[in-house]
Amino acid sequence: MKLFRQIIAVVCVVVSFVANAGEQLTANAKCAANQPINAELQPLQGTWEGVLVGDKAQQKITITITGNSLHFHRDTNFWWKTTITLPADTNPRQLHATIQDCHDCPPQQENNNGTVVVAIFKVEDGKLTLATGNGDGEAPKSFEAAPNRYELRKVQPQKKMSGGALGR
Repeated sequence: MKLFRQIIAVVCVVVSFVANAGEQLTANAKCAANQPINAELQPLQGTWEGVLVGDKAQQKITITITGNSLHFHRDTNFWWKTTITLPADTNPRQLHATIQDCHDCPPQQENNNGTVVVAIFKVEDGKLTLATGNGDGEAPKSFEAAPNRYELRKVQPQKKMSGGALGR
């Protein structure tokens, strides 16, 4: 009987240790997910819509920035997923986007996960201006001289409607 009590005691200690370890892992995961966004990335957070300046078709461009992830979306056939960094002390401000995935990439960038696209950006009066170079890894010297310049405005995310609320 004494051996049985010792086994029960050991099992109880092990079970509480395992339960607490699981709670600690969950707490650590929640803490990592709630890390504050770098102060320099904060003004870029959210969804931005606009156009490529000079595009006669005026195709809508959507850029969503969450944490250090940037998703560029023109249509279902042309989009990019990247992670971004903002190098310090650049003028104009630079944004380095490392390609994680893309669809309908330009031929020089097909299958180039890990390629870094260098851009310059500014946020003024609620407008994000983002300019990229010609794919050579160099930042454009100015917004006006950049081969690709996007002008975007921040938009509020649209709320999804439940199907049961309509038509009543």
